[in-house]
Formats: sequence, C-alpha cells, structure tokens
Amino acid sequence: MRTYAIGDIHGHLELLRAAHDLIARDDAAHGGGGTLVHVGDLQDRGPDSRGVVDYLMRGQAEGRQWIVLKGNHDRFLPRFARQPGWIDPGLASGRHWLDHPSLGAAETLGSYGVEIRDHDRTHAEMLRAVPQAHLRWLDALPLWHLIPQALFVHAGIRPGVDLARQTEHDLVWIRKGFLDHAGDHGMLVVHGHTPVERVTHFGNRLAIDTGAAYGGPLSVVVFDETGLHLLGEAGREPIPAP
Repeated sequence: MRTYAIGDIHGHLELLRAAHDLIARDDAAHGGGGTLVHVGDLQDRGPDSRGVVDYLMRGQAEGRQWIVLKGNHDRFLPRFARQPGWIDPGLASGRHWLDHPSLGAAETLGSYGVEIRDHDRTHAEMLRAVPQAHLRWLDALPLWHLIPQALFVHAGIRPGVDLARQTEHDLVWIRKGFLDHAGDHGMLVVHGHTPVERVTHFGNRLAIDTGAAYGGPLSVVVFDETGLHLLGEAGREPIPAP
C-alpha cells in the first residue's frame, strides 16, 4: 500500500498542482495505485480557495484516490453560511472569522468574488456567490484516515482517548496536550495545523505543515513498503525517526 500525504494548502492552488505532479511521477515510477491524503486547511490566507475546492472536488468526482480531511479553516465558510454569527470556540481571540484579518476570510471570500462589508451584507452576497455544492462538500469532509502505518488527521488527537471517541474540536484544533505528549499513541499520527520549518518526525507524530500559508513550501510525504520518505523534485529523501 502506497500512501502520499500533503500538508496544509491554504488556498495555494498552484502549489497543490505542483505537489500532485510530483506525486503522479513518483507513483507511476513505483507501479501506480497510490492513495493521496490531504490533511486539511484547504482554505483561507492564500489566493485561490475556490480553485482548490473546485480542483479537489473535480478530482474526486473523476474517481481519483484522493482523501481530503477537514481542517479548522475548512469549518469557517460553511458555518458562516448556516450560522452567520457563529464564532469558532477554538479561536482564542473570541473574534468572528470576518473580523480577524489573519484568519484569511477576505482572501477566501474574494476568490468567490465577495468583498467583506458588514456581516449581514457579506453573508447575503456569500450565499449568492458560493456554490451550495462547495458548502456541502466542505461540511462533509472526514476528520481522519487510518492506514496500517499511520493515522492522518488535521491537528492531532487527544492522548488516551479512543479514536471513535475523539471530538471534532480536538481533531481540527488541538495543540496543548498533543504536541507536548511524548508517549506512544499506538500509531504514528501524521498531522498539519502547527507549522514547522521542515517535515519533522517526533517519534509518535509526524508534522507536515511547512507553512504554505506564510510563503513556505507545500510538503509531500510517502509511506510504502520501503519506509517513510519526503518527496521533492530530486526524488525521495528518507525521514528517520528520532
């Protein structure tokens, strides 16, 4: 079983296309049939959130083996559509998505041709501009994907809690209690959400968000019978455990 994983995308369609091209070449060189997991945060901050959603939805509709997980940023747009006053409890600032410039609402809505004004007007314009299919698809994204070698999730897991009992809030938001946990999770947890300078293996988890939202690369890793590798233009680079 060959599985590829891509870190947080944040509206960078061209980086996503380039990552998919890398994967296609590597997969073909190893016999094809690989599965691709995206660990969430498809939207916000980058220039083309709409394009990222269109691209991923189209690929899935064409039957590509693409798993797309939900990140915390992927909750904002569909929840704003349903509950325009909703504030995500994971936001330490307690501020609305529209009122927190660093969250990237302006960039996401702009990719749909919507300019942020007052909340009511922005909400009305968003409902006209954003396809309902996009909102349904984002809402229905799975929270995790499990293979024999690893568990893929956006932010992490609550240590000591069975996978079936993990909450969506923890799976898309957790930092404290997960990042500082040194114990065995029973599986390697592959996650994004918390940017690192380069893909880093911590023994019990693998961090793959290398800050595409802030000008960093969009990293790709691959699991197969030969082990765990970082995938780049020069080919595969082994990722050793600490």
